[in-house]
Amino acid sequence: MDRQQTENLFRRLKGQTVAIKTVSGGVYEGRIEEVSNDYVCIVEEQNTESTKAYLFYNSLESMVITDVTTS
Repeated sequence: MDRQQTENLFRRLKGQTVAIKTVSGGVYEGRIEEVSNDYVCIVEEQNTESTKAYLFYNSLESMVITDVTTS
């Protein structure tokens, strides 16, 4: 997928919960918080702690929207 198309997709999904798999095999589940021209930041919330994960577009393999919110 073209990098610009990837960025546009994440901008539309900002605030929603997603599960992202990377080419290295890692799976990250969280809410999309920040979108840049070369990375996406998701916040993984576990109990009372939250962790930010910055994922570069060239390391992404697949993504699933886990919580669909309607505006």
